[in-house]
Amino acid sequence: MTRVLVVDDEPQIIRTLQINLKARGYEVHTADRGASALSTAGKYPPDLVVLDLGLPDFDGVDVILGLRGWLKAPILVLSGRTDSSDKVEALDAGADDYMTKPFGIDELFARLRAVLRRSSLTPDTPQFTIGSLEVDLAAKKVRKATGELIHLTPTEWHLLEVLTRHPGKLMPQRQLLTEVWGPGYETASGNLRFYMTQLRRKLEPDPTRPRHLLNEPGMGYRFEP
Repeated sequence: MTRVLVVDDEPQIIRTLQINLKARGYEVHTADRGASALSTAGKYPPDLVVLDLGLPDFDGVDVILGLRGWLKAPILVLSGRTDSSDKVEALDAGADDYMTKPFGIDELFARLRAVLRRSSLTPDTPQFTIGSLEVDLAAKKVRKATGELIHLTPTEWHLLEVLTRHPGKLMPQRQLLTEVWGPGYETASGNLRFYMTQLRRKLEPDPTRPRHLLNEPGMGYRFEP
C-alpha cells in the first residue's frame, strides 16, 4: 500500500485529502506543523509527500530541505502561494511538482499518480526512446528507425543527460544552467531557450507541440518519457 504524508495546517484540507486518499487505497499520515512532519516522516517513511508551504512553525521549503537530506520519495507542493519565485524556490529545494490552491481533486490525483509513476522510473537508464528515436546516452548516439544517426552537439548532449537523469521532474532554469554551463551562468536563460529549441527540432516528432521536452514558463523544463 502506498503511504502518503499530508502536511497542511488547514484542518479542512487535511480532512478532505485524508478521506479521498483512503478511499483510493492509500495509507495516510498527517501533520500540521513542519516539526511534526519531519518526525512523522522519520517514523513512517512515506512514498509520497503532499506539502503546504505556509506552516505555523517554519517555512515549507525548510521541510523540503529537511526531507531531501534522506528521503527520495516525490514531494508535491500544494500551496496558496502563486508567485513564480515561490515555485522556483520550492523546486530548487527538491520538490517534484507544484499545485496552487484552490485545487480540483481530480487534477490533484492525476498529479499524484504522475509523480509516483515518475519516481518508479530508473533515472540512470542509458538507453530509451523519444517517439520513434532510440537514444543511447552511453554511446552518445541518437538513431532513427531507418538507422540514420542524428548529430547532437556536446552542449545538447549535456543538457539532454541532465534532463533525462530526472524523468518527469521539473528542473528549475537556474539548476539546468549551472549544471550544463557552470557557475556564473545562472541567469543566461537565452542559452537554455536556444539549446532546448535545438533539441526539440532534432528529437521531437513535432517541435511546435513537444511531448517529451516540456517547458513550464518562468520555472524550468522537464523530460517526459
